[in-house]
Amino acid sequence: MSLNLQKISVVGAGLAGSECALQLANMGFDVVLYEMRSVKQTPAHKTTNFAELVCSNSFGSLSEVSATGQLKWEAEKLNSYILKAAKDCAVPAGQALGIDREVFAEKVTALVKAHPKIEIKNEVVQSLDDVPRPAVIATGPLTDEPLALSLQKHFGDDFLYFFDAIAPIVDAESINTDIAWKADRYDKGTPDYYNCPLDKEQYNNFIEEIKNARKIEPKHFETTEFFEGCMPIEVMVDRGPQTLRFGPMKPVGLTNPKTGRYPFAAVQLRQDNKEATAYNIVGFQTRMAYGEQIRIFRMIPGLENAEFLKLGSIHRNLYINSPKRLNKDLSSKNDPWLFFAGQITGVEGYFESTCIGLLVAQFINQKVKDQPFAPPPRDSAFGSLLEAITDPFREKNFQPTNINFALIPPWPENIRDKKEKKQKQIERARLALDSWKTNTVDQI
Repeated sequence: MSLNLQKISVVGAGLAGSECALQLANMGFDVVLYEMRSVKQTPAHKTTNFAELVCSNSFGSLSEVSATGQLKWEAEKLNSYILKAAKDCAVPAGQALGIDREVFAEKVTALVKAHPKIEIKNEVVQSLDDVPRPAVIATGPLTDEPLALSLQKHFGDDFLYFFDAIAPIVDAESINTDIAWKADRYDKGTPDYYNCPLDKEQYNNFIEEIKNARKIEPKHFETTEFFEGCMPIEVMVDRGPQTLRFGPMKPVGLTNPKTGRYPFAAVQLRQDNKEATAYNIVGFQTRMAYGEQIRIFRMIPGLENAEFLKLGSIHRNLYINSPKRLNKDLSSKNDPWLFFAGQITGVEGYFESTCIGLLVAQFINQKVKDQPFAPPPRDSAFGSLLEAITDPFREKNFQPTNINFALIPPWPENIRDKKEKKQKQIERARLALDSWKTNTVDQI
């Protein structure tokens, strides 16, 4: 296949594809961005806007002493367009970066469409052979079946996959504020979350109803794996009746103003749009049948008359065994000008997906300009995330991952205080990223 090194094809206008296209265009490349959703929808998306968020409206923590916060710090240094748009569309969410989904997707769509170096092609790409090189495949975990089959043929083996669940969204006016109260855990930040308290009897009854609820189960569900960050609540319940009390229904740090004590369990709701007319039930991804969701979630005190704007659902995600099939620059081992970005590479999380799109743009820029391959340093959050999806050691048991401190190299000195240890890792990561940006990114 012939190469046009000044025109880059990007397939998929999700978070990674949109970020990658904008980065490349602002480097001076002509970009052809393929997006099928005005022609053919996926099982999870509802609109034709780019960068539509489907599972949650959160980009994770903004805390400076967190791995997700450090990833955002690095992305801001590298001029992430998606991060800037997310901050422009932020809604109150305590220490998390919560986003108005509709406003955010509209903003990203307008930004991409307005760029003079980006050409949009609204069509279904059915084969890798149809995409001129250099190319970036950023079609995500819901890659359309014909293209997925083409990828399978290209790599010569089956894809890995897991199932993702989506949490329901409630009309704010239907929340009973005589019972639910607004607070952040331990009163940190502003009181952005609604909290619904359950006593021991209410909790136990709730768990029993979840156990007995009718579920929507895909074929061969019993052999299906879930990503831990999107675990359906009924799967958590199967691990033990107290699991939710140590997960999404953890009551600690939430003092009920009516009793002055922590409740036995608590359900939190996070603002889903700027107008504060919609709230999602935090951590309540589910595969329960729609009727069961309405009945059971209305058992939660404060949600007895809840109106559901969107109910939970489940969909299958696929991803590549990247350590086995991709080079360190995220190009295919079978085609050095075919790159992959986003969740299809095995990262999990909206912002992690975005960051891989940003990285791939950097790698293409290096390669086209005949520069030595220069990945972000291992000590940085970007470098740690890249290592997690390309380390050959992981190929036998490769699982999707989001950024966390376990991926970042540990601090070599023995420090007992965990917060101090993390702070040292972050300081080192920032120095490493700054050096890489100055000596590599800014020099190309």
